[in-house]
Amino acid sequence: MNIAPSNDPAVPQDAPGVPVATAAGTGDNAARAAVPGAVAGSRTADVSTTLNAWFLANARDLPWRREGFGAWGILVSEFMLQQTPVKRVIPRLQEWLARWPTPADLAAVPPSEAVRAWSSLGYPRRALWLHAAAVQITEQHGGVVPSDIDALLALTGIGDYTARAVAAFAYGHRHPVVDTNTRRVIARAVAGAGEPAPPSRGRDLEAMGALLPDSALEAALFNAAIMELGAVVCTSRSPHCDICPIRDDCAWRAADYPEFTGTRKTVQKKFAGSDRQVRGLIMAELRSTHRAVTEAEIASLWPEAAQLQRSLHSLVADGLAVDSPEGYTLPDGMS
Repeated sequence: MNIAPSNDPAVPQDAPGVPVATAAGTGDNAARAAVPGAVAGSRTADVSTTLNAWFLANARDLPWRREGFGAWGILVSEFMLQQTPVKRVIPRLQEWLARWPTPADLAAVPPSEAVRAWSSLGYPRRALWLHAAAVQITEQHGGVVPSDIDALLALTGIGDYTARAVAAFAYGHRHPVVDTNTRRVIARAVAGAGEPAPPSRGRDLEAMGALLPDSALEAALFNAAIMELGAVVCTSRSPHCDICPIRDDCAWRAADYPEFTGTRKTVQKKFAGSDRQVRGLIMAELRSTHRAVTEAEIASLWPEAAQLQRSLHSLVADGLAVDSPEGYTLPDGMS
């Protein structure tokens, strides 16, 4: 089914979705490609129809939306799209799936290879988690990505969003799928607020569930379309209201765009000079070689010794670096 995009770089979590089919598409994948929109009450069906049509005509051509893009590819894309821009994910995703086209292929190599291939995508723990999930899928599910939400949640590194996204976009199951873009569209179109309140699993799923069409096919399309609308039209900083397909039903627009006065989500600290930057420098050094990196070599990466040691120790604690007598390496033990 392949549909949904996730969150964009600036908006953590660019979620993938089901390979989306075009209006001329056929078969199961085509069906999963569209998505309904956002307005409660008696207008919901009309808005859903509008957003579905808009999505089929305007959805971005992304790998995970194409015919034949399977559940494993969607799962990998969901991992990669978390807090990483689509444009950075696409080449890495294609390389990854060419090298490891099935969970069993990834499970057969050491986790260090997954971390190395993750390269500069950031948040490299995702690579370790994805490797561990591949091992679990291979050993516990016969190499097939499960479709059941509980089974998906039992896999390493998979939370509620990813589990629902895979179930909806890869298998066409009727579940509300909520990412940052979805929350923003609902906040504006339905609640009339310029920004969504901080995430709340129960509240967010209830709000999306109230808009979800009864048909599993239409529901999957709706999940993808509302995400796409938030990603490319109803954007965080500069929404393009003049081209929004549901502008006439938007409560925020109808109220003349009132200023948001509610609680705002905590803003992440700047990358430059942060521990994240230092961790990234250390990881780049570890990925650059297949031998142990010495203390002296690591010491040359950053001028502030205390921050460097703090960052190095956090990588060891996260399982991303291994302290050996010769120095530091990527994790080679199988998960």
